[in-house]
Amino acid sequence: MSTVEFQDRATSLGWQREVAEETIRGRGVIVAEFFDEGCSRRLSWRERPAAAQLMAAAAGPNRSFDAVVIGEYERAFYGDQFDAVLTALQAQGIELWLPEADGPVNLKDPVHHALMLLLGSQSRREVLRARHRVLAAMHIQARVQGRFLGGRPPYGYRLADAGPHPNRAHASWGRRLHRLEPDPATAQWVRWIFQQRATGRSVAGIARELNDRGVPCPSSADRDRNRHRTKHEWIVRTVMGILENPRYTGRQVWNRHGGGTTILPHHRASARPPAARNWAESEKLTHPALVDEATFLAIQGMRAARSTKHGSTRTYVLAGLVQCQLCGRRLDSHWVNGRPGYRCRHGHTSARNRPPELARNVYVREDHLLGDLRARFPDTADEDGPAIANYLRTNRLTISCGGPTREIQPYGLQPIRTAAAETTGGQLLLL
Repeated sequence: MSTVEFQDRATSLGWQREVAEETIRGRGVIVAEFFDEGCSRRLSWRERPAAAQLMAAAAGPNRSFDAVVIGEYERAFYGDQFDAVLTALQAQGIELWLPEADGPVNLKDPVHHALMLLLGSQSRREVLRARHRVLAAMHIQARVQGRFLGGRPPYGYRLADAGPHPNRAHASWGRRLHRLEPDPATAQWVRWIFQQRATGRSVAGIARELNDRGVPCPSSADRDRNRHRTKHEWIVRTVMGILENPRYTGRQVWNRHGGGTTILPHHRASARPPAARNWAESEKLTHPALVDEATFLAIQGMRAARSTKHGSTRTYVLAGLVQCQLCGRRLDSHWVNGRPGYRCRHGHTSARNRPPELARNVYVREDHLLGDLRARFPDTADEDGPAIANYLRTNRLTISCGGPTREIQPYGLQPIRTAAAETTGGQLLLL
């Protein structure tokens, strides 16, 4: 049986043995039993303890059996595992019996051969179908119902009772739903982290002050779920994990995992491939937010302002809002000739030679972008740069540069064409 949390060993073993005994009735007797618990059928027999013991016993000189009977094909085999196991057993002079074959399997028999192909496909289909149904159901529960689907609560939250389970059978067994609520001890520090970052403070500076103040980090605040953690201090990655977590905006999120900056799909165009964005966000607010969505969006991709050698600070108003049409990356803030601009080198760095097939650099001046934005959005013509940047973030717009046109593009929608570009010298300059 593949799980020990949701299956009963005595029941699962009992019905499989009953089927095996029915298959060999009058033709043999069971002398040894091998039963794996907590092992997926997708694992090879060498990776399953009991299955590996069976194969070792089959190769032994003093084995007590001359045939192996399987209670259910789908519990024992996946894909082409059957052929490998059958070949290994036959090499030892051992038959392999199946209920579907009503005895030993003979692959030279065309009926048996077709049966094994059918059972192999059915086993794979059962796994894929069950996985699809479970993932699809959890996606709907998170997106439509905003249901908390398990796991540890994010730092700053704790679990609270959300009433009986909506499934009446589960509710009759006493199962309850859970929701997130602010943790009085840690929620204030999450709010503080977002406030500090919104002012332009560096992530490293935030981590240092948290350590200086003696604020418990996530592994210290929740020792029961972090017993594997040996260090108990704030690090940059921990602070970044909080700043990138959209659950702090009050929406439930499910299946969010790895692959770069984890901003919600509708927040901005992501560099992650579509297959990596199969995660769900609740359509409604499901728990108290620790940061408003505008602030959350504003700090994504933000880079702390650094002082120059003269002590002044360079500010890039549109940082994180300019995207390359050629490669999909966000343009890097780049200071040239005493003024701010944005550049994309398409992943190239000075540490290696430039590939000849790589597209030319894209560079655009910030004042030109702001001028185009004021022309495109007349209502903001009298506004300053930060106000225009906030307008873009609030309306979920991004500036797309590098192709034949410069475009203002809603997240996930088709672009709206504006100014044209021209090629000059060795770089693609958007003027």
